[in-house]
Amino acid sequence: MLRYAVKTTVPLILALAAVLTAQAEQPSVPPPITPPAGEAAPDADAISAVKAAREAELEAIVDDIARSADRLAALEAEIEALENDRARINAALITTALRTQMLEEQASATERRLDTLSENEARIRASLAARRGVLAELLAALQRIGRKPPPALVTRPDDALAAVRSAILLNAVLPEMRAEAEALAADLAELVSLERQMTEERDRQRAEIGALAEERVRLERLIVEKRKGAEDTTASLDEERRKAALLAEKSGNLKDLIARLETEIDAAREAAEAARKADEAAAAAATEGSTQASVAALQDTGRFSPAIPFANAKGLLSMPARGVMLREFGADDGIGGETKGVSIATRAGARVVAPSDGWVVYAGPFRSYGQLLILNAGSGYHIVLAGMDRIDVQLGQFVLAGEPVAAMGDRKLAQAGALNILSRQPVLYVEFKKDGTSIDPSPWWASSTEEKVRG
Repeated sequence: MLRYAVKTTVPLILALAAVLTAQAEQPSVPPPITPPAGEAAPDADAISAVKAAREAELEAIVDDIARSADRLAALEAEIEALENDRARINAALITTALRTQMLEEQASATERRLDTLSENEARIRASLAARRGVLAELLAALQRIGRKPPPALVTRPDDALAAVRSAILLNAVLPEMRAEAEALAADLAELVSLERQMTEERDRQRAEIGALAEERVRLERLIVEKRKGAEDTTASLDEERRKAALLAEKSGNLKDLIARLETEIDAAREAAEAARKADEAAAAAATEGSTQASVAALQDTGRFSPAIPFANAKGLLSMPARGVMLREFGADDGIGGETKGVSIATRAGARVVAPSDGWVVYAGPFRSYGQLLILNAGSGYHIVLAGMDRIDVQLGQFVLAGEPVAAMGDRKLAQAGALNILSRQPVLYVEFKKDGTSIDPSPWWASSTEEKVRG
């Protein structure tokens, strides 16, 4: 029995030693993790190096896609075919924005899985490193046994006594040695599995980032194409923007800003009048067949007024961006009050779409809100979007539900002000208002998109 234990344990531990040595020689720099309590924090230089390497890799992928002459030429040809066709441009914008948001969501999920795998890998490596001393002791004990094996019992009585003593010692030591060897083997097997999974996830991430970059290029070209139709009004629009900016400086809050915009700014006033007429038309069309008419209207991407009255759109709207819900309506705002909207942490550069049809009555910076966008959705409802880095629509423009209207910044450039205190990621703030009063937006969200944002 003793000989069998030695025979089976020695090869196992020697194999483990070889694998551990090979693992130590392979360069592997796991992404930064938060160390458990009591452990030393990761080296700052190593963390920076890993972060820089990852960012450089992703930027290289984006650059490769963006500078691909063949792909760009194909995109330009595709968009030129839509020239002067507003309905088709709108349809392409909405479809591309949806694909972009889906890819953003997939990329974020892949990154979360990679972070988890990296943390597990770092934990196992730390455990193996901490037990190097145990492995060395096991190997040293086996080496001593090999150099001076227990004598055979058929020899002299004093040799027999030595053999019995050795047997007693090994009987106590070998079970522990084998248990340690099996634990090490299990850890190494898990480490190999984790590395294989991480390789697969990195391949998936590369493909997702490449696809996302291509969709973003397509989206930018489509936005430029749609803007061409409004170039004739650039001079008057610039004057309207200046007036709106002055009003923003004088207004103390969002309610005041909206009220002043729709009385003092031509584009906002015209949008309010268009919304009023659309409400009247919707009320006149409230017949038995109006439901079918509304469904047909939603399919019309060339429409110039809301397909459905905003009050009837409950349970139908999509979140303007994909991400993680930080604060919900009515939650503690951290300064003694309650939040009047919802805050969503997004990916860097995430696309923001219009939750519903509406007219742009303000687009620009406002106090601590960063870049602010206000949509008049009709029937006295307004949608406020804030914290973006860039706005892609113009004052007075009518936008469709799902149409891209803005882009978030990155972790350094996001301007969500006080709304950004819970996350280093860009934070999108969304607020619904009815006749100037903030209301809970949750009844309007489609259940599937709300669940995704909640995580």
